[in-house]
Amino acid sequence: MSVETNLSAPLLLDFFKALADESRLRLVGLLAISERSVDELATLLELRAPTVSHHLKRLKALDLVSMRAQGTSHVYRLNIDALHALSREALSVETLGAAAVAPAVSAVGADAWDRKVLRDFLIAETLKEIPASRKKRDVVLRWLVERFANDRRYTEKEVNAVLVRHHPDVATLRRELVGANLMQRANNVYWRV
Repeated sequence: MSVETNLSAPLLLDFFKALADESRLRLVGLLAISERSVDELATLLELRAPTVSHHLKRLKALDLVSMRAQGTSHVYRLNIDALHALSREALSVETLGAAAVAPAVSAVGADAWDRKVLRDFLIAETLKEIPASRKKRDVVLRWLVERFANDRRYTEKEVNAVLVRHHPDVATLRRELVGANLMQRANNVYWRV
């Protein structure tokens, strides 16, 4: 990874995740003092060597540590220049602003909570259950209404055919979509609002 390039939103997230872990943060602290082997780090942190290696791998992926062979051991050191460059870049106004409007947009919108609700209630495109909570149900309904074209009228049979692909209780879903003002109905014809 080149530290001169702008951080993408996923890389920015990886940077903060890497340093949010207590063990990795302690590793960075120990390596800031001096180079150390995996065994030394494991002893100092009271962790198993494979666990330390796992954490070092995460830090190495961000170029925060480098490794050199010393006999049969691997010795790690903190890449201070990369740490400074990454932290400077990660905390820049431009990067933080870009992360706020990153293209992590789902079918419902950019709201992380909406995406979480959809992950909790959907298996692929199938609704596990209709949420009891009104707030969660609204998220699912906004997702469902996206399955209908904006400029088209649907018969009740056509609405049922779309909804049954996602959940068997089509009558409840039709009623909820109309009740949430996401669809309108007149003479057994439905359309998106």
